[in-house]
Amino acid sequence: MTAEAPHILVVDDDNRLRELLRKYLTDKGFRVTAAADARQARERLAGLAFDLIVCDIMMPGESGLQFTQSLRQESNVPILLLTAMSEAQHRIAGFEQGADDYLAKPFEPRELVLRIQSVLRRTRDSEAQAPRRLLRFGPHAFDLDRRELKRGQDEIRLTTAEAELLAALAQRAGQAVSREELSQQPSAEGSGRAVDVQITRLRRKIEPDPRFPRYLQTVRGRGYMLRLD
Repeated sequence: MTAEAPHILVVDDDNRLRELLRKYLTDKGFRVTAAADARQARERLAGLAFDLIVCDIMMPGESGLQFTQSLRQESNVPILLLTAMSEAQHRIAGFEQGADDYLAKPFEPRELVLRIQSVLRRTRDSEAQAPRRLLRFGPHAFDLDRRELKRGQDEIRLTTAEAELLAALAQRAGQAVSREELSQQPSAEGSGRAVDVQITRLRRKIEPDPRFPRYLQTVRGRGYMLRLD
């Protein structure tokens, strides 16, 4: 397995099935992270970027449908729903909330792998056809659609929160954005202090000398700004 292998988030409250899926998908070459419910899934999403989510519908608390609907307001990550309910209205409900595919239980693990591969292939084809929004500053290029940052040919790994913060600044490059506004980003932790911490981490990854930032600048009394060359 390599760092380029697709990263899958498996969300299921059934401990046995969750572990079986984690092991099976890992054996098939995927990177796999597991979560027991929607709350835990959000914690994983705040710190990691995923290529696809496999999510059970029937979960205690927030259901898979509710989680899908909520996630669609802030992310386009592909979602494949799992459920014991195979009636047409349940499949339609899943698609209406933004799911990319649907697999009824019980299922053959091999079919799950084929469906994952199919969704990932469609996603790649769609991204390849769409015009790319690239923002360049110094040796860096930030893909606003994929939330990917590169220095030359090397990818700089960003957490989901870091990527969303950089995107918010990139969309208003050259302008000061307040800490309060940045703290309202979907993956932010909801405080100006959390924004300061994320900015510090981003500077360590981007700036030649984080003590004297060239790109991620502080605008005294106003917030932060991404400066382009």
